Amino acid sequence: MPDDAAAARAAAEEESAFSHPHVAPDATAAYGDHPDQVIDFYAPRTDEPLAPLVVILHGGAWRAPYDRGHITPFADYLARRGFAVANVEYRRGATLPAQGGTAPVAGRWPDTFDDVAAALDALPDLVREAVPRADLRRTVLTGHSAGGHLALWAASRHVLPADAAWRTSGPAPLRGVVALAPIADFAMAEKLDVCGNAALQLLGGEGKFSDRQRYADPALLLPTGIATTLVQGRTDVVVPQAVAESYAEAAAKAGEVVGLTLLEDVGHFPLIDPAADACAVVAEEIAQLGW
Repeated sequence: MPDDAAAARAAAEEESAFSHPHVAPDATAAYGDHPDQVIDFYAPRTDEPLAPLVVILHGGAWRAPYDRGHITPFADYLARRGFAVANVEYRRGATLPAQGGTAPVAGRWPDTFDDVAAALDALPDLVREAVPRADLRRTVLTGHSAGGHLALWAASRHVLPADAAWRTSGPAPLRGVVALAPIADFAMAEKLDVCGNAALQLLGGEGKFSDRQRYADPALLLPTGIATTLVQGRTDVVVPQAVAESYAEAAAKAGEVVGLTLLEDVGHFPLIDPAADACAVVAEEIAQLGW
């Protein structure tokens, strides 16, 4: 458990990140019939004829109360830096607490994964209509926390088990992935009780965790062959540094080099907070791949 000073700092960082007004998109398109199966698009706020496309998967422990709204200031921040942006919504867990818990249940199996796969598959056609200046050849996938997990997972669909419904025949056409404080290793996340056993809930509970883990845990879906960078605050008490380090170690054992950018005196939320210096670091990591 974090000490009082660390907890107070984390609370202040969260308050700052959530203090910004939501920013309305320039366009919204559906990739399915469910109300959560939508993507918001932000056009680049610069005059470049073509701009890299950043696809965002928001966090919130895959839980229903946390939708894409909280990350719209970050989406707008990237658009103002010259990126085209796609902010993906997806189905999350129920609003009722898990049995014996106090927080809403995390995620839906298989719906959460169905939606991310469907959104990424539909994205090329949708973005051509919504943001014609987006350059699909320079697509970077990013996500924060639980969304960082989904970004890593979406980039690994070509190495899923052969019987996985979401498996693709080849790697996604991405410049790379920038995962922000991702829940990247489920075994380590459960060991540390990240977000109240959210990964366990996402996969359907203890009785189904071990069977489903190989379809969902990025640390088991390596190597991907796709350039990947993790950005992690050293003082993150929500998704601790050990989770990112465990994923990077798993990648190394699989013969893949994964970048790990560790930020001093930075917790969980500054990575998506336009008022924080850490957010500029994130934008630069994305630019390194996109431009």
